Amino acid sequence: MIPGSNTEDRENSPATVLVVDDEPVSLHLIERILKKIGFMVFPATGAQQALEFLGQRKFDLVISDLYMPQMDGIKLLEEMRRHELNTPFIIVTASGSIGSAVDAMRKGACDYLEKPYNPETLKFTVNRAIEHHRALSENRQIKEYLKENFTPLNIVTVCPAMKATLEIAAKVAASHQTTVAIYGESGTGKEVLAKAIHFASTGVPSGFVAVNCAAIPESLLESELFGHVRGAFTGADKDREGKFSLACGGTLFLDEIGDMPLLLQTKLLRVLEERTFEKVGSNRSLPADFRVIVATHRDLAEMVRKGTFREDLYHRINVVPLLVPPLRERLADIPQLTDHFLDQFRRHHGKSLPGISRKAIEQLTSYHWPGNIRELRNILEYAAILVSDELIRPEHLRINAIENNPSDTPLPGVNFNITLPEEGVSLEAITGQVLQMALQRCGGNKSQAAALLKVDRKRFYR
Repeated sequence: MIPGSNTEDRENSPATVLVVDDEPVSLHLIERILKKIGFMVFPATGAQQALEFLGQRKFDLVISDLYMPQMDGIKLLEEMRRHELNTPFIIVTASGSIGSAVDAMRKGACDYLEKPYNPETLKFTVNRAIEHHRALSENRQIKEYLKENFTPLNIVTVCPAMKATLEIAAKVAASHQTTVAIYGESGTGKEVLAKAIHFASTGVPSGFVAVNCAAIPESLLESELFGHVRGAFTGADKDREGKFSLACGGTLFLDEIGDMPLLLQTKLLRVLEERTFEKVGSNRSLPADFRVIVATHRDLAEMVRKGTFREDLYHRINVVPLLVPPLRERLADIPQLTDHFLDQFRRHHGKSLPGISRKAIEQLTSYHWPGNIRELRNILEYAAILVSDELIRPEHLRINAIENNPSDTPLPGVNFNITLPEEGVSLEAITGQVLQMALQRCGGNKSQAAALLKVDRKRFYR
């Protein structure tokens, strides 16, 4: 379901149907049938009353008799479309007037019914019209959501390096099986770029399956990816589909692949080479019909030299490498990114948000952004919540003064001085100080702090 949509609420509530007929007996009959089925029915004794109802609330369906005085059913339909009311419309005709019903369908009616009413036919026709309209509405919401979040329109830049990355991404999107490796610091938008490639390739919202290799325990990662059959190991009391199965026909996004254990790297390489996989505990081969996009903040080539990442897998996934520059190298993009995020917040928070002051922009462009675009968005959203119909000013920006001067924070190995007391100090205490300095330097980002100290994230976390 699309975040923020109300599709589930509408599907759980009874559908509303506006029934229009100038004959009281016929109107009462269809009203009674529809209420018995479970619909919320609003009867109207003519087209004019129907238009009044339509001006007051939304309906899931309109059912209108064809022949009515003053304004017939076709004229009512034309009037609705003239006012951009796209509610599904069913025309009702007397037996033998199919030609008029076909004419109504040419003008936008989705179906027709014949009098006298057959309850089963009525139920089927009404349900089909409502379900079809809801599917179209959901599809429109999906397209709007994708346009807002996962298209190149969302990736604004004047940075030459980022433009070059986007140009390559646009080209590789046309190649549905080519493996892509996205490199960049945490928060730079690697997953957004991966989704943009996926949706540009398929045009559909399904089939994008993301796995964070650093967030899943090593003992569970194989089952998470491959799936398992019942009895494969202790606790496997039923079959389970893995991410490989769920991604078939789409894209498998392996985030932080540098944290994948070596044994699993070997198995992933085999999947990529043979384009098949087997569930844990099964000998049955299944097709690996998906594109693989990987992402990491690590230097995989350096990991290969150190023996912590398989060289053959590195060459297999590094077919099309894409580098997403950190925000500190894209400071000229900040005004555009700010406008983009504020436009999102206007829609999501229902505020006018006139904009941001020049001094606030200057403060944003002078900051070092350890958290990259993710941090920029969070700071702007905080400011958007604080303000009320006024410009965002420097005092609204939640930027710590110490963080804003990274040179004030000592780096390991650079002017690094710790005074040892006469009675000595434990190695754990010194290590703790170094970890705190690294965290402060990286704005609390553990992955970046681990990279700064040249240790893996799991060791840093321990």
